[in-house]
Amino acid sequence: MRVLVAFLLLLSQAECFISSPGVFARSHALRSATLAPNSATTGGTVEDKIRNIAIIAHVDHGKTTLVDAMLQQSSVFRDQAQIDEAGVRVMDSNDQERERGITILAKNCAVMRDGIKINIIDTPGHADFGGEVERVLNMADGVLLVVDSVEGPKPQTRFVLDKALKRGMQCMVVVNKIDRPSARPDYVVDKTFDLFCELDATDEQTDFKTIYASAINGIAGDTPDGMADDMGPLFDAIIANIDPPHVESQEPEKLQALVANIDYDSFKGKLGVARLTAGAVKAGQAVALVQPGEAPKKGRIGELFIFDDLGKKQVDGAKAGEVIMFSGMPDVTIGDTLVTNEGGMEPAEPLPPIAVEQPTVRMTFGVNKSPLAGREGKFLTSRMIRDRLFKENVALKVEETDSADRYEVSGRGQLHLTVLVETMRREGFELEIGPPSVIVKEIDGKKHEPVEKVEVRVPEEYSGAVIDMFNNRKGELLNMGLDDGEGAFSVIEYRIPTRGMIGIRSALLTATRGTAIIDSLFDSYQPVAGEIGGNEKGSLLAFADGSANTFGIQGAQDRGNMFISPNDEVYKGMIVGVHQRPGDLEVNICKTKALTNMRSAGKDNYVGIVPPLELTLDGAVEYLSNDEILEVTPSKMRMAKNPDKWPAKKGKK
Repeated sequence: MRVLVAFLLLLSQAECFISSPGVFARSHALRSATLAPNSATTGGTVEDKIRNIAIIAHVDHGKTTLVDAMLQQSSVFRDQAQIDEAGVRVMDSNDQERERGITILAKNCAVMRDGIKINIIDTPGHADFGGEVERVLNMADGVLLVVDSVEGPKPQTRFVLDKALKRGMQCMVVVNKIDRPSARPDYVVDKTFDLFCELDATDEQTDFKTIYASAINGIAGDTPDGMADDMGPLFDAIIANIDPPHVESQEPEKLQALVANIDYDSFKGKLGVARLTAGAVKAGQAVALVQPGEAPKKGRIGELFIFDDLGKKQVDGAKAGEVIMFSGMPDVTIGDTLVTNEGGMEPAEPLPPIAVEQPTVRMTFGVNKSPLAGREGKFLTSRMIRDRLFKENVALKVEETDSADRYEVSGRGQLHLTVLVETMRREGFELEIGPPSVIVKEIDGKKHEPVEKVEVRVPEEYSGAVIDMFNNRKGELLNMGLDDGEGAFSVIEYRIPTRGMIGIRSALLTATRGTAIIDSLFDSYQPVAGEIGGNEKGSLLAFADGSANTFGIQGAQDRGNMFISPNDEVYKGMIVGVHQRPGDLEVNICKTKALTNMRSAGKDNYVGIVPPLELTLDGAVEYLSNDEILEVTPSKMRMAKNPDKWPAKKGKK
């Protein structure tokens, strides 16, 4: 397909040249000037010694591993001992990132190659963190699109590539994991080319450079069979194919830098990360942070940094084209434009603020008011919770509610919100979390809800269970077929309301014995599809306050599966297990065995106790019904019925 399109394009150009060479030359020169805005003909200067790139891909296609390989081969580490100490995924420094095996936060680093500085931005691949990708693309001039050599382009590949193409960015394609036995590079490159065409890429963007790599082995090459011993071909391709920053002016009064990320330091406070679009900045300079239609926030730059290897290096000044980090502005927020505030200078106009996709799922965050509250956490009050929530980035939307101690947080998906909950829990917060719900919009007088496009890869024998589950949740089958690769895998595509996706992942993994691979992406807003069935089973509720004991659990576990162990503290209304039938049931797990003067020759009390179900944060959030809440403390998670939604008791007559 790609060869055919290129041949037809070449044929049409040849016909134009034969018929009228002068017209062809003029049109070709005009097209070259249009497609190369970074050339010197447009005015300004070009920073030849800098390249700013973002690495984008679908989740698990090897972005972070690729960045690590580039770092290891750029003399960032002193010796092999330092490499071993840093670990496999150096860029995934966050604890949750290492535990979940995914990138959550976009991060900056820089490497030197042949005297040229390459600023690299590692981005998340999961759809829920797409806001991170949208923000940091403002700091890059080109992107490396990483594609798995077996799977090819996936749903998130389309999303991130579409954002880059719409910004007119240059793209390089890296076919990663080329060492896999089932690798099919030609198929993957053709599919990637088709994706570029579907997204209306320009001719220049479609004529992308392709590099083949095995990031885990630290090798790359221009062809699948011509792999070098290191990542040299990748570095050379970046320098040759990604244009250097084009700068209109480096005069100090023209200072413009759009803040795309925020960092925190225990001693320096809030740090802004921005790319200098124009002008120059110095440490100690009087500046202002402005947004269109808002009052400027004035102050002085404290310390100024540029990125150097894995860390940052303090400098006295920086010029346009560089990515900087600065302190001294405690009110800095994502989307601010840094401009000069020096006396006698006219500041530049603010840049358009960063626009990201709107959130689709929301949850309530509030003060923990359970009977066991306040025993572990350091941050308990609504003011502390509010201050922490409003520090989040633009992809998470925080709003006040009618209650003074409860806030509504909206994000891209359930994972987006649960990562925030886990982060706050580890910071020492105690929270009361409400069940996730979708954000419904009114369009043309009718209610519309978010709909996701889901792709599931599953062994053929489980495809029936997957289809049945999606149909019960108002899903619409779009496509179904067999994977072209090795193994008898069915590929099933559905369009399903986001409501139906809440809680479906654990059910799918259970139904397919953990073999299902699920990828989802926001599609559009569609009219509300109607009621979707809730949990098929009810909950077992604690009958009274107290400590659970073996005798009480032995009697209750016949009614369902338990979440608690002996000696765990419980309170009335707390969910202690899953009922084996629909509807909730109160059980007395604090009941003790009656003491008599008769000796028992029976078995030990612990013999009949079934091990409890493991309760994870993601599983607990999926389990919650509309009338239930989740209590989160630094070391415990407890689910309970929401006291605000209990039926009112009838008074005595």
